[in-house]
Amino acid sequence: MSSTARTVAVWGAAPMPFGRSFRDQTLRMVVRPSASGSRARLRLSHLYGTGELTVGALSVAVEGARPRPVTVGGSPKAMLGPGREVLTDVLPVEVEGGRDLTVSLYLPDATGPTTHHRDAFATTHLSPPRSGDLTLAPGLDGFTEPGLRSWYVLAGLAVAPAGAEGTLVAFGDSITDGAHSTVDANRRWPDLLRPDGLAVVNAGIGGNRLLSDWTDPAGVRRFGRDVLGQPGVRTTVVLLGVNDLLGGREPEGTAVTAEELLEGYRQLARAARAARIRVVGCTLPPTRELDRARDAVRREVNGRLRAGGVFDAVADVDTALRDPRDTGRLHPAYDSGDGLHPNDAGMAALARSVAPHVRRCPGAGPAAPRGGRNNHVRDHVES
Repeated sequence: MSSTARTVAVWGAAPMPFGRSFRDQTLRMVVRPSASGSRARLRLSHLYGTGELTVGALSVAVEGARPRPVTVGGSPKAMLGPGREVLTDVLPVEVEGGRDLTVSLYLPDATGPTTHHRDAFATTHLSPPRSGDLTLAPGLDGFTEPGLRSWYVLAGLAVAPAGAEGTLVAFGDSITDGAHSTVDANRRWPDLLRPDGLAVVNAGIGGNRLLSDWTDPAGVRRFGRDVLGQPGVRTTVVLLGVNDLLGGREPEGTAVTAEELLEGYRQLARAARAARIRVVGCTLPPTRELDRARDAVRREVNGRLRAGGVFDAVADVDTALRDPRDTGRLHPAYDSGDGLHPNDAGMAALARSVAPHVRRCPGAGPAAPRGGRNNHVRDHVES
C-alpha cells in the first residue's frame, strides 16, 4: 500500500481465490475498524483474478448515515488488472474505531471468479443480476438476493493520521478467522483484543496451514503479504499449525514433526524481527480430531514453545482452552460442538490469554518509516 505519515491498517481480510462471480450487481459489505483516523483509504484486491475487473462505482457509509461516493484516481470507477490491488482516494468520511463502516461495490460486467475472503462471519448483502448501480441506495430494499458470508474484492482499510501508534496483525487459521463465532457480532478473538496504542487486523484464513499450500498459500509463504505488508504493523500474534497436524504435509498428507513446525515458526520469527516487528506465538489448542501420535506432536511443540527461544513471547492458548480433566480436548464450556473451534466464550478466553502479551508490546521496534519495508507486499518468507 502507499504510505503517508503514520499510515495504520485498521481492518483487513486476507485475500483468497475462487470467490463467486457477479454481473451487473451491487455488493454491500460491513466492516468494523479497530481504531479511529482520518484520510482513510480502502484497498481493493484482484490478486487472484484472471481477467480485468471493473468496479463501476463505490460508496461508503458510517453507521447510521447515507452512503457517499468514493473515487479511485479521481474516477468514479476502478479498473483492476489480473493480480493487481488498488487504493481508493481518501474516503469522504472519518473512520471511528468500533463503529461499523458500510462499503458498497457495483460490478457491472461479468467478473469471473473473484478475489474474496471466504469466511467473513458477517453478512454481505447482494442485489440481483441486472439490478444496476445501487451503491448510493440508502437502505437494503434492492438487496434481495440471499445474504452471503464472504467479503469480495475488499481487502483492507488504512488511516493516516491514526488514533493508534501502529497495528497488531493476528495471523492464523479458522480459529483466528472466527469460525463458529456468532455472525455479525464481531466476537472473533482478535476483535476482543484491546492492545494499548495498536489497531488490530485479522489475517486468519480457514483451513490455512503453516507449512503447506492448500486452497491458499502456506503461512510461511503468505506471511510477507498478510503481515509484513500491512501498513504500520508493530506486532503479530501467530496461532497456526493445527491444520498441519490434522492434514499433514501436502500433497502426500504425511505427518509433520515437531521440529518441522518449530522451524516454520522460526522462519516467521526471523522475518518479523528483520522488519522490527514483535512476534507473539501461541501454543496449539487441543482437538479431539487428533489421534494419539499427532496429539503427542502438538504437546511436544507446545512444551518447546513454552520453554522459549522461538518467539518474543508465548500466549498459552492450550492451557486457556483445554479441559483440565482431559487435556487433549477443549473445555466443554468453550467447545462450539465440533471439538476444534471455540465458541464465543472460548474466543473470549483465547483473547484473555493473548492480551497480557500485547498490552504495550515492550521491546517492539518503531514502525518502519514512510514508504519503508513494512509497506512493501512480499511474496514469501525467506528462511
